[in-house]
Amino acid sequence: MIHVFLDDLRPCPRGFVWAKNVGECQLLLAECEVDVLSLDHDLGDPAESGMDVVRWLIAERRFPKRLYLHSSSREARMRMYQMLYAAKPETMQLQATPVPEELLRELARAE
Repeated sequence: MIHVFLDDLRPCPRGFVWAKNVGECQLLLAECEVDVLSLDHDLGDPAESGMDVVRWLIAERRFPKRLYLHSSSREARMRMYQMLYAAKPETMQLQATPVPEELLRELARAE
């Protein structure tokens, strides 16, 4: 099981696989079982965003076990959260916040 961090600018935390764009993120989600997924919204390319991953997750029903939204855009973060909340399975944990520091340390140690 892997942990995926979607962001074009922020450094990838230890213990995560870094997806720098929507295509990389979708490929990892399609081919791997994902425990923690952390999504940014703005990815540098105006043609794609973290919302594209959210739509893909819902359409493909390929949800991780835990999903965090670390986008600095509060408005975009809340739109992604609302869309995911309406469609997520009961077993998926969803947070409209970055991955907590304690969990980041735990995942880095387990690497």
